[in-house]
Amino acid sequence: MVSQMIKQVNPEISVISVRATRGKWVRAEPVAALYARGLISHRHGLDELEDEMCAFGVNGLSDGHSPDRVDALVWALTELMLNKMRPKVRGI
Repeated sequence: MVSQMIKQVNPEISVISVRATRGKWVRAEPVAALYARGLISHRHGLDELEDEMCAFGVNGLSDGHSPDRVDALVWALTELMLNKMRPKVRGI
């Protein structure tokens, strides 16, 4: 459904559907290593994401809730930095 809505707004936007086969903590470990190496930094305005990241626990929860922002970040950084594909950048 989300993919269809995005395509209605702009059919040129690439959408990749994902399905988790491992727990959030395990998926986040390679991304955490990128942070540890200093390869990722945040711009201002990501306070809610950073709050979720600070509260993210080994049980895969952030303050007892599913960390949606962290999960989206992990999927995005895995695709952009850890997979062998290069991102396709659209012009404005």
